[in-house]
Amino acid sequence: MTASTTGPTTCRHSVFPSPFGPFGVAVDGEGRLVKAWFAGEDEAKADGTGMDAVGVADDLAAATLARAVAHLTAYFRGRPVDFDLPVAPHGSAFERDVWRHLQTIPYGRTTSYGAVAAAIGQPVDAARAVGAANARNPIAIVIPCHRVIGADGSLVGYAGGLERKRGLLNLESGQGALDI
Repeated sequence: MTASTTGPTTCRHSVFPSPFGPFGVAVDGEGRLVKAWFAGEDEAKADGTGMDAVGVADDLAAATLARAVAHLTAYFRGRPVDFDLPVAPHGSAFERDVWRHLQTIPYGRTTSYGAVAAAIGQPVDAARAVGAANARNPIAIVIPCHRVIGADGSLVGYAGGLERKRGLLNLESGQGALDI
């Protein structure tokens, strides 16, 4: 675990191995998961930029960080995980609506961008806006944007790369992460 500070903002983060390469998680001082990413994707995500000011004892952040790593390690071993972690993704109201809905997609299942749009009360043609919100999802895996696919069943768009998306979906279907 590492404490990282940028100006008045502090977070704790950890990078650990996964079948898809190093994976990082960051927790703010209030013990909320604010970032989860494939290391190398955007190393700046671990620097604390844009996070809420710390206001709670560091113990809470450390405890949430440890739980996040444990949950994600189990997930990467192919176990269905109920990510009961407090999350605080930073984004617009629309993005947060999309991300909240993504958390309801069951492990091993997929849905389309248009279906997500409809589920949050938007017209199906808002699928591109849903795709844009997915692309800005700061908390990979826990907010499972990899479970959203094209209406025709094709794998489209994933910030971690389409090979990782395929690998994550294979992992969840019980096939393992062999295609990465």
